[in-house]
Amino acid sequence: MADLFDKAKNYRDAKEAMELGIYPYFRALSTTEGAVAQFEGREVVMIGSNNYLGLTTDPRVRQAAIEAVETYGTSVTGSRFLNGTLELHLELDKRLAKFVHKEAALVFSTGYQTNVGVITALVQKGDYVIIDKDDHASIVDGCMMCRGEMKRFRHNDISSLEDVLSKLPADAGKLVVVDGVYSMGGDIAPLPEIVDICKRYGARIMVDDAHGIGVTGGGRGTAEHFGLTDQVDLIMGTFSKSFASIGGFIAGDADVVHYIQHHARSLIFSAALTAGQAAAALKALDIMETEPEHVESLWRNAEYMRKGLHELGYNTGKSNTPIIPIIIGDVFRTIMAWHALIEENVYTNPVLPPGVPPGSSLLRTSYMASHRQEHLDRALKGFAAVGERLDLVSLNNELSDVATG
Repeated sequence: MADLFDKAKNYRDAKEAMELGIYPYFRALSTTEGAVAQFEGREVVMIGSNNYLGLTTDPRVRQAAIEAVETYGTSVTGSRFLNGTLELHLELDKRLAKFVHKEAALVFSTGYQTNVGVITALVQKGDYVIIDKDDHASIVDGCMMCRGEMKRFRHNDISSLEDVLSKLPADAGKLVVVDGVYSMGGDIAPLPEIVDICKRYGARIMVDDAHGIGVTGGGRGTAEHFGLTDQVDLIMGTFSKSFASIGGFIAGDADVVHYIQHHARSLIFSAALTAGQAAAALKALDIMETEPEHVESLWRNAEYMRKGLHELGYNTGKSNTPIIPIIIGDVFRTIMAWHALIEENVYTNPVLPPGVPPGSSLLRTSYMASHRQEHLDRALKGFAAVGERLDLVSLNNELSDVATG
C-alpha cells in the first residue's frame, strides 16, 4: 500500500545540493539596507531584490508603518468582507485607482491572492482564460482553480495568441492575461499588438504589472508606457516590489471591481492587509507621485549594468528593463556561478527549471534606484572575475541561440 508521504521521503534533489554545500535556497540574510546586505558573515552587493525604487528602508516609509501600528495594532483580525476593512484600505483603493487611471481598485493581502481571486471570480464555466506561457505561477494557479478552460500561447508571440483566439467560440467569454514585465526574462509584453488582437476576437485584457508598477511608464506601469491604459481592462499590481510593503491590487471599471469584491474567495476568506503594510504602501505611493527622480535613477542604473554586462560578454537575453538575466543554460554551472559570485560579495538569484525552460538556467539580477555607481562597479568586477574563472562567457556564446530562442 502506498504511503502519501513516500514522495517526501524519496525527495533527494535539495538534500544532495545541501550535502555538496551549494544549495542556494532558503538561506537567510542577516540585515539588508537595500543596495547592500549581510549574508552569512559577508557584506554583499544586493542585485537580487525586487526593491526597485529602494523604498523599503526610506525613513518616511518606515515611520508611516510604525505610526499605523501604534494607531491600529498589528492585525485587523478579519477579512475585508467583514471587520477587516480600515479607512486606510479605502484610501489605498482610491489612490491606486487614480494612480493607474482607472475608475476603481481593490487591495488584496498578497499579489498571489490578487491573481487567483480575480481569475477565479471572472472566469466561469464556458469561459476561457488565455495566458502567455511565461506568465507568473500565480496566474497559472488562478487558471487551474477557475471553472473555465485555460489556453496558452507562446511567449510574446502574437501569431500564437491569434491562433489560440481564432479557435475559440465567438460567443464565449475570454480573458487574456499577460505579465507587463516578465519577472525572469525582464522583457516587456507587446501590448499594442495584444490589444489589437483582443479587440478583433472580443477578448478582455488583464495585465499583471507586479514588475511594471514603479518601473515602466514613469512608474505607472506598462499600459501607461504604451499609452494604452484606457484599452487595458484590468491592471494588477503588487506592493512587495516598488511599494516597499506586501499586498496586491486590481484596478479597472467600477462595476467589474465591485463584482470581484463580492466573488473573489481569496479576498473574502483571507485576513486583510495589516495597517502597517497599508500605510507603508501609501507612503511609497506618495513618494512615487512626487519624486520621479527615483524611477529615473533606477533606469540609469539598469542601463549602466546592461552595458557593462554586455561588454563583459554575458548573454542577457531580450531584457529591456531593470530585470537583467544572466543566461548560463547548464543547471550545475548556474549554481556554481551563484556560489562564486557570493564569494566575490555579489548576491544574485539562481533560477533553474521548472522556473525556466530546460537549458535556460540563469542568474536573475535586478537593480534599484538606491544603487550607487560604486555598488554597480563592485558587481561588475565580481562578474568579470567569475566569468573568467568559470568560462561563463564562452558557454553563453555557445548556448545563446537556445537560451534566447
